[in-house]
Amino acid sequence: MSVKVSESTGYGPNTQMSLFGYVMAAILVIMLLPLLPVLIPAWILWKVFVSDEDNEHSFENWRRETGHTGSSRLEAEETEADETEPDDAESADAETDQTAAES
Repeated sequence: MSVKVSESTGYGPNTQMSLFGYVMAAILVIMLLPLLPVLIPAWILWKVFVSDEDNEHSFENWRRETGHTGSSRLEAEETEADETEPDDAESADAETDQTAAES
């Protein structure tokens, strides 16, 4: 038995596949609802007994421990911006020359 599926043109959304995805998501949510009474206490017990906040490192902790500051990043971005400005000025001059040549 052969089932033909038309090729997607890529120009618009595939409504049939979108609808199928939404229906499957709804079915999965309905099927997983009975697990909520098990998942919520398991998550609470995990947070209380297993999860150790001292071992979790955030980006801010890393910056403090290594001595990195936000200002060094800003300085690096400013130097990159300074380096790109002449290129922008040159391209603007080239566009002006091109429009002058066309007229």
